[in-house]
Amino acid sequence: MKDLESIKQQIEAGVAGAQVSLVPNDSPANQPSLLVDAAHGLAVATFLRDEAELRFDYCSNVTGVDWMETEQKTKVKQVFDGEEKEVEQVVKMPGYLEAVYHLYSMELRHGPLVIRLRTKNRTDEVELPSLTPVWRSCEFQEREIYDLYGIVFAGHPDLRRILMWDEFKDHPMRKDYVEPDDYEYEPTPHDEVLAKSKAHYPAEVKP
Repeated sequence: MKDLESIKQQIEAGVAGAQVSLVPNDSPANQPSLLVDAAHGLAVATFLRDEAELRFDYCSNVTGVDWMETEQKTKVKQVFDGEEKEVEQVVKMPGYLEAVYHLYSMELRHGPLVIRLRTKNRTDEVELPSLTPVWRSCEFQEREIYDLYGIVFAGHPDLRRILMWDEFKDHPMRKDYVEPDDYEYEPTPHDEVLAKSKAHYPAEVKP
């Protein structure tokens, strides 16, 4: 398989306006990836599948990632008493959600290529294009991400919950998810569940 920088350049040349950046990975896995802007996500996926030298015709895995808001220290220049000085400031970096796709070429026998799509935030702008029209194997996995992380995949053929029931609120894989303590879905609470559930039982009436 070509190196990621070559694939990045090939995408930029083949998909007009696509913004692609290399995401390093310093973990033991050492598996860097390509971050693709959401607006061109579907076009880039189609290009990766159809380009003769790439032919990524199979998506083996799709997963979600929740990136919380973080604080980052940065140095800025400010003027004090007419003298410019460099001071350190803490800047808040907004959170976002990601969908991560692992791609292979069955035809050319290479891969994996890991690509990422990123939402604008993790609150009200959580839409990404569905890649199911390109790789059908994404269908159930995008539904799982929608269910557990809350990413809305535009163009998905059947976007609905797959693990939790329809009435369930929130998304259990979010890092700030608060587990309920009434466990209304467990008909016979026991052990720790029972202890938490008792707070919601009617108060005992003493004779």
